[in-house]
Amino acid sequence: MTTTTVFVSGANGFIAQHTVQQLLQSGYKVIGSVRSAEKGEKLKKVLNSDKFSYVIIPNIADVGAFDKVLKENKDITVFLHIASPFRFNIESTEKDILIPAIEGTRNVLTSIKENAPQITRVVVTSSDAAARENDDKNPNLTLDENSWNNATYDEAKKDPVSAYLGSKGLAEKLAWNFVKTEKVNFKLATVLPSYTFGPQIADELVLADLNSSSKVFEEILTSTPESVGLYTHNGSFIDVRDAAKAHILAFEKEDAVNKRLLLSSGRFTSQTIRDILVKKFPQLKGKIFEGVPGEDVEEIKQMPKLDYSQTEKVLGIKYRPLEVSSVDAVSQLLRVRGQ
Repeated sequence: MTTTTVFVSGANGFIAQHTVQQLLQSGYKVIGSVRSAEKGEKLKKVLNSDKFSYVIIPNIADVGAFDKVLKENKDITVFLHIASPFRFNIESTEKDILIPAIEGTRNVLTSIKENAPQITRVVVTSSDAAARENDDKNPNLTLDENSWNNATYDEAKKDPVSAYLGSKGLAEKLAWNFVKTEKVNFKLATVLPSYTFGPQIADELVLADLNSSSKVFEEILTSTPESVGLYTHNGSFIDVRDAAKAHILAFEKEDAVNKRLLLSSGRFTSQTIRDILVKKFPQLKGKIFEGVPGEDVEEIKQMPKLDYSQTEKVLGIKYRPLEVSSVDAVSQLLRVRGQ
C-alpha cells in the first residue's frame, strides 16, 4: 500500500504543528515548509518520525517559492496551505501581512497548477475573519458559510488589525477565483478557524513570543488585580486540536469539496476565560485581574448568531469546550515558565 504524501506550508505554526502530528499518527508521510533550518530541526526533533521532512522557504510571497519542492517531490498528492502571518507587532501592514497572505496563496496555487498535476486535493487555511460582515454587535445578524468580509485592499492597509481581517477574505477569494478561472486538477476546500486555543504539541515549542491566540491567556496571566485598560478579546473559539483534525477531514472527505468549513466551538469573552482560570487554578485567585464574574453572558448575547451547521454536518467533530482548551493551554504555560 502506497503512503499518501501531504505537503504542509508553515509546518511549525500553531495549527500546522498539530496538523502535522495528527497526519503522522494517521500514517501519512509529511513534507513541511519552514522559514529556517533552526525551526525545521526543532520541529523534526519533537515529531520524532522518519515520515516527516522539511524544506526551507524563507518567504512564501516570493514568486516560484514552492516550485522546487513540488518539482522534486512528485509523490505529493495533497497540499495544505496553512502558512499565513498573524502577528500585530509589525512594521508594514502590506509587507508583513497583506502581501504574504495574498501572494503566498497565489504562489501556492500557481505552483501546484504548473508543477504538480498529481495533486488532487488542496486545503487553504482562512479565518472566520473572512466570514464576518463587520458588524460584531448585532444579535439580529446570523453568520453562516455564505457570509463574507468584504473589506477592500485599501481598507485593509490602514492598521494591523484591519490588515489581518482583510487579508483573510482577500486571500480566500483569490483561491476560489483561481479554481473557477484556471484549469486545475485539484479540488479545493477552505478551513476558517476562529480564535484558536489549546497547547503547543510539546513544551519545547512554547516560544517567548507567543502566537496571537495564545497571547489571550498570557495577557490574563500577567495581569494583576490593579490592572486597568486591559484589551478585551471576544468572539468564537476552536481548540487547536479540532482545527487540525478539520484540516485533515477537509481533504479526506468528498463532502468537503468546494466547501468553506467554519470552525467554532462557541462564543467567549476575556471574562469567560478569567472565570474558568480562577475556578481551575486556585493559585491565580487574588493574583490576576478577575473582572466581574459572569459579565460575559450579556456581552455574548449581543454578538451575531452563528449557524455553521453545514460545516458540522461535513466534519462530524464533537468540539472540545473552552474549559478544556483553556486549562490545557494555561497548564502548559505555567509549567514552561515555572509558575
